[in-house]
Parts: sequence; C-alpha cells; structure tokens
Amino acid sequence: MTKAINSEQIMNKTINLKTLIKPTLLSVALLSIMGCTAMQNTSADPVSTELNAATVYYNGNIITMEGDQPQMVQALVTQAGKIAYVGNLSNAQSKYTNAAQVDLKNQTLLPGFIDPHSHFDMVSNTMGQVNLNPSPVGKVASIDDILQALKAYKKDNNIADGEWIYGWGYDETQLSEDRHPTKDEIDTVLPNNPVYLQHTSGHMGVANSKALAALNITANSKAPDGGNIARVKGSNEPNGLVQETAMYPFVRKMLEVLEPNQAKFFESTQDYYAENGLTTAQNGSTTRDTIAFFQQQANAGKLKIDLVALAGVSDLDENLADKNFSWKTYNNGFKVQGTKIVADGSPQGKTAYFSQPYLTPVPDCQKDCRGLPSVSQDQLNEMFAKAYARDNQLFIHNNGDGATDMVIKAHEYAVKKTGQAADKDRRTIPIHAQFARPDQLQAFKKYNMLPSFFTNHAYFWGDVHVKNLGEKRANFSSPIATADKMGLRYTNHSDDTVTPVSPLFTVWSAVNRTSRSGQIIGKDERASPYQALKAITINPAYEYYEEDSKGSLTPGKLADLVILDSNPLTINASKIKDIKVMTTIKAGKTIYQRR
Repeated sequence: MTKAINSEQIMNKTINLKTLIKPTLLSVALLSIMGCTAMQNTSADPVSTELNAATVYYNGNIITMEGDQPQMVQALVTQAGKIAYVGNLSNAQSKYTNAAQVDLKNQTLLPGFIDPHSHFDMVSNTMGQVNLNPSPVGKVASIDDILQALKAYKKDNNIADGEWIYGWGYDETQLSEDRHPTKDEIDTVLPNNPVYLQHTSGHMGVANSKALAALNITANSKAPDGGNIARVKGSNEPNGLVQETAMYPFVRKMLEVLEPNQAKFFESTQDYYAENGLTTAQNGSTTRDTIAFFQQQANAGKLKIDLVALAGVSDLDENLADKNFSWKTYNNGFKVQGTKIVADGSPQGKTAYFSQPYLTPVPDCQKDCRGLPSVSQDQLNEMFAKAYARDNQLFIHNNGDGATDMVIKAHEYAVKKTGQAADKDRRTIPIHAQFARPDQLQAFKKYNMLPSFFTNHAYFWGDVHVKNLGEKRANFSSPIATADKMGLRYTNHSDDTVTPVSPLFTVWSAVNRTSRSGQIIGKDERASPYQALKAITINPAYEYYEEDSKGSLTPGKLADLVILDSNPLTINASKIKDIKVMTTIKAGKTIYQRR
C-alpha cells in the first residue's frame, strides 16, 4: 500500500485510501500517516521555517497559469502565507537575502489545484462501505463478485444481523451480466441485514428486501415525480432498483447511519485531497446539519485545506431566511458558496434527460426513452428566481441536453421576473453539462454561465456513451476545445465519488479522451495540457469568486502550491496521469510531502 502509483495502477491509490483498510480508530491513524509519509525521496525537500520568513523556489518549471498561453519564471518567493515575488532568480535572491532556498531540481511548481466539483462528505462515507467498483478503481467484474464482497464485509467487520450494510461504486455497464443486481440476489447472502448499494453515478441504487421493507417500499408504492421504482418483470413487485428521486429516502438513511464517519475520517479525507495536490475542495449538495458539522471542524482548527460547500436546494428557503447564514465568505477555511440543484440524472445510468432518445433499451421505459428530469420546468424556474433575487450563486447538475435546455429556460425566466440583466456577473455553474449542444454553449457565453465539464467520462464510460447515444453525441461530450475557442470560462472535475479525485487524471482525460477500450472519444475536443490545467487552477478560482487570491502564481495571492515530479506541458500526453504529486503547500505550509 506504500508503492508509488504506476501506469497500470493509476487509480489503485483511491482503493487503498478509501476502502481496503477497515474503519477502525487504528485505520484512521494509519490513513493519516500514509497521507504524509514515505513513498520515495523528493527532489525538493520542504524547508522548515516560520511562516513570516521568506522561501525562494528556483531551478524548476515554475508555471504561473497567468494568461492564455503558458508563462514560466525563474523563481517564486513565498512569505507570510502568500506569494511575495515571481520573476528573475537573481532579483529574488538579492531582495530576499535571508530566505530559505528550495532547489526544485527540474520539478514543476504550479498553483495548488482547486476542486471544481466533488463530494467531500461522500468520500468520507465510502471509508465505511464495501468497495464494489470495477477496475481500475476496484476489482468487481460480476454480480457474484458483489455478493461475495458483501458476504465477506459482514464477516470481517463482525456486523450483527439487523444493522445496515452499504456498498458503493457498482457499475452494471462493467459487470459480465450487463445488468443491475436484484434484491433477491442480495438476499441470498445477506438475508438478515438491510442492504443498499449505491451506483457509481450516485443517481440510483439497489436495495434488498430488508432495506425496502425498512423504508416501506412495496408493490403498492408509486414512483415519485422524477424517479423510478423498478419492478419484477410482469408484476408490481419492486426488484430493488430505485432511481433518481426514488433513491432519496435510502440516501437520507445512509447519511444518518454513516454520520459518525464524517468525524472519524475527516482528517483522512483531507489527506486524500492533499496528496492529490488539492488545496481547495468542494462538497456538493450539503445539508444544514453537515454545514454545521463542517463549520465546527473549521472552528476547531481542523481544516488543512479550504473547503467549499454547496447548500442543498431543499433548504433554499430556510437558508435564505436565516440571518446567521453566511454565503461566499470563508470562516476558518470553510464557506458556503451557493446552492446546488439537481436537474437530471446519469448518462451511463440512462436517467440523464436528453432531447433525443437513448439508442439502447432503458429499464421500465417502452418508448421515447429520453431520461428523467428531476424537477419540472416550473419548479426549476422558481428555484432560479428565488436564488437570483437574493444574489445566491447556483450550481446545477445537468448532464443531458434536455436538462440543459431546462437550465437555460429557467435562467431566462428568472432574469425576466427579477428584472436583472441576463449577463450579470452571477457565475451560474452548469455542473457536468456533458452533452451541451453548440447552441447551448453559445447561450452559456451569452448569459455569462461557466460550465464545469467532466472529461473523466470519456475514459470510464466513453464506450458506453457511444453505444447508448451514438458517436455524434458521445464525441461532443465535455467539449473543452470548443468552449475554449468560444472564450468560455470552464472547469473540469472528478465528481468523486463517481470517479477518483485526481486532478492529474482529469488533465489526462481532457487531453487524451481515451476510453477503457483505447478508443478516442471525440478527437476534435481534445484539450491542450494548458487548457486542461486552467480548468483545475485559475478557472475554478474564478468559479468561487477567488480569482484575486488563488489559481495563479501572482504576487499577493495565497501561497497555495503544488510541486510535481514532471511537467504536464512537456511530458508525453499519454503519461500525464502518471505524474506524481511531490509536495502540496497550503498558505505557505506543507500539508503533504511524498518521501
């Protein structure tokens, strides 16, 4: 578990940190140690100095991330937690004569990576669940593998009958059976425990009989609006699969049961982000209780990185009415940025909402199978109007182009109702926007929206998208190259736990767009390495209204830095995912060091 990640094991680090160690107090200590201890020697050992002392970094590839083209400088100086100087080495050394010196030895220095979208709390929760991911994140290849993993998990962790058991990351598209498991199959190995298995997309799951009974899901249960309760063929009996809004009760129960994991694995989760070079993390769709928990941790001085939360839209009225609720302002390293809305589902799970049908059969759908909008157009309109009236920044999950149409219509409705300018600097973020059409990208530009793309899908589900949606739609997914030509600001994220948080893998997927089978998914949408780096540095800083303090190596900005063993701009593009994070520095303090 302390081996360096090689090209065949690029994702195994995620497994090691998140699932293989049993959730005990000892494991917390081990995970914490592993996040910061020996793997291999670094070429740029950190210098132990007081934060008010200056440190000069030199003799490396210092990429500022300022401007449309790469700019490199000879030296960077940090002092008092900020960047004090960027430029000529001789000037830096003559001006800061007593500064500590860090010889980068040809390594690469960049601004600390900024997470445009992931789920910090869900990452913590997976540390107390069964890993059901397929390769390369896990080892599950069949339904029998799932069943054996569940059976072993109960035995190894001495889980009593009646206690809930959760699994995460199963992906029916990568199972030999090419289907979801059923409640009856789970019952064969765990008949006495309620069990819920979270799909890799996070938009559906499978419950066994005990779990369905615990939440009163029966043959008489009607599917909620925006959701589906799958049935045993030829009957109304639930088969265990619950999709979109129908899964919400199971997710609420899971969060309740796993709530202790947030504190138990809080430090380990931060270490996981820091070892991937991230100095700012996000938690998408956060309940008020979790927001309170995060603030408690921040107030206790437990944050090593900055943590940005998106409040859940179900709490919008209460949050907007709460005079003590603070938006867009850090308090001890934590802030609530805005509100998260879910407009549709998962493309690989066939619940993303499209304007044209899927090309392959969709469970429980007979014709015109275009997926599921999670809200009605009227509901979305009013959500936008409420948020815009209070200058509340919106982040909207929208995968299919049908959902993107809804987002654009809701924006147009809200600006008309509030009397605001359509292109006001409100920085509305369409999250994923994977299958946005060219005309929709034009609307993003016109309305000053900032899409956050998800190019990891090209690797993990590119082959699936070609099959389900056809080459035209699949090849234009997460179109960074086109967006950049249009002058759009864009980011690119992992959506962890959907895919591992590694920003360097995200850069690799944007640059190469290579699928599991080795096919190129949209050659014309391949990003340049610099474009891909902008999507995890300066652009997400702008997304969070932090462009004046983060995202580039500029004097006066925070000394949030990452040191890499290779230069993403010059290394062979196929090797970008193999680049190692050597050091992560937050406000001048080393928070991760690879040894």
